[in-house]
Amino acid sequence: MIHLPVLPILLSLAGVISTLLSWHRLSVQKALAVLISGLLLAANIGLLVVVLRDGIQTYQIGNWIAPFGITLVIDVFSAIMLVLAGLIGLMVMIYSLAAIDEKRAAFGFYPLTLVLLMGVCGSFSTGDIFNLFVWFEVMLMASFVLMALGGERRQIEGSVKYIILNLLASALLLSSTAIAYGLTGTLNMADLAIQLQSVQPSGIITTLALLFLIAFGIKSAIFPLFFWLPASYHTPPVAVTALFSGLLTKVGVYAVVRVFTLLFTQEIWFLHPLLLWIAGLTMVTGVLGAAVQYDFRRLLSFHIISQIGYLIMGLGLYSLTSMAAMLYFMVHVVMAKSALFMVSGLVNSTEGTYNLKKLGGLYRARPGLAILFLLPALSLAGLPPLSGFFGKLVLVQGGLEKSQYGIITVSLAVSLLTLFSMTKIWIEVFWKPAPHNGKPQRATKGSWVFLSPVLVLASLTVLFGLFAGPVYHVAEQAAIQLLSPHLYIQAVLTQP
Repeated sequence: MIHLPVLPILLSLAGVISTLLSWHRLSVQKALAVLISGLLLAANIGLLVVVLRDGIQTYQIGNWIAPFGITLVIDVFSAIMLVLAGLIGLMVMIYSLAAIDEKRAAFGFYPLTLVLLMGVCGSFSTGDIFNLFVWFEVMLMASFVLMALGGERRQIEGSVKYIILNLLASALLLSSTAIAYGLTGTLNMADLAIQLQSVQPSGIITTLALLFLIAFGIKSAIFPLFFWLPASYHTPPVAVTALFSGLLTKVGVYAVVRVFTLLFTQEIWFLHPLLLWIAGLTMVTGVLGAAVQYDFRRLLSFHIISQIGYLIMGLGLYSLTSMAAMLYFMVHVVMAKSALFMVSGLVNSTEGTYNLKKLGGLYRARPGLAILFLLPALSLAGLPPLSGFFGKLVLVQGGLEKSQYGIITVSLAVSLLTLFSMTKIWIEVFWKPAPHNGKPQRATKGSWVFLSPVLVLASLTVLFGLFAGPVYHVAEQAAIQLLSPHLYIQAVLTQP
């Protein structure tokens, strides 16, 4: 049990090694990738159960005591994010069996995806600010290759924008980490939280907090640092986009939440009103960008941005209610967005296009697919009794507790505009008559493989709405720990 925190990283690493060893046996590589992803999900669920039962789990690499060694820390927040990483990893692996062509698979799609999952799990597990940077880079190196894998012209164009902005964010993150080390002499986040309390003048801490916000803000695509995302996320195969939408920006949000609930808690008076402004502008720009799009994936890419605004809103309100709502909403949006991108891939597999103007009639031709779109779409818009409704409802309650009527108004307006976007997709793709272009629908290879991950994720959006109470209770446990940073510090620095 003592070694459990390192298991997600070791499982991902084992998957990378095993798939590389079976490089020339693609069928074996696929089977191993699905198997390792399933084991990763099971291990992460087990880790969440242990943390809920026994409290925060820590692991000292090489048995070096904190803060001198590398520490892994799993609290409820980390464990929730690890479960999401395992879930989306497994769903994308299954979906890719039909969605990824043999050429891309032969050039390393499965090992690269497992490297990305290893970086994601490392980011959620680490208790060291420099190693957070390292795991970000592991994740990003794999994402750079996955973004360009296949070498299509539009992929190369999207990859250049994606790589340049993320390298800039990485350089800024490394510089911020170096400044923090220069001020305190430590990189362990628990120790850093203590040492930053005594740094004078306090303006230095505010500046450092803003540097971290910009670095992580680029990676999480908040306003005004989001423009790289809709320019790049629609260019790779949809299996890659579903993986990125579910995990990559959420790692950035995780980092923002972690540093502003642990390291920079003394700057609440300044940073939290700023975060509320950023949240509102992120919601509005994302949803307005989506409203004018007629490319299925590009429209959904803008909605990634608007939904991130709701997550930042929860952090900006900084109360038990809003933080629990933010974590509940995180679970909802990861599942809903990944499902919607997978649906867009299913539509393209039969119709040969992502252009909404060239689509139509799928409600009659494929009613099952229409339902699989409708469930996560309505959940994303916040309609009851789906998961998105309860996430937004409790966020609004958190805003009412703090009398933040401006951000409440923005969040409700954005929900209506999100419903408008989802309705537009429904009308264009499913409801209007099929265009008379003379092109027969293409057969869907391995349709059950395509459909099963979408069915699982769509079903979860319903179940998490119907059983919102137990899910919210877990999110509330995570929020209690985030709002009590001494629990994290004590778990790391108290030696057995």
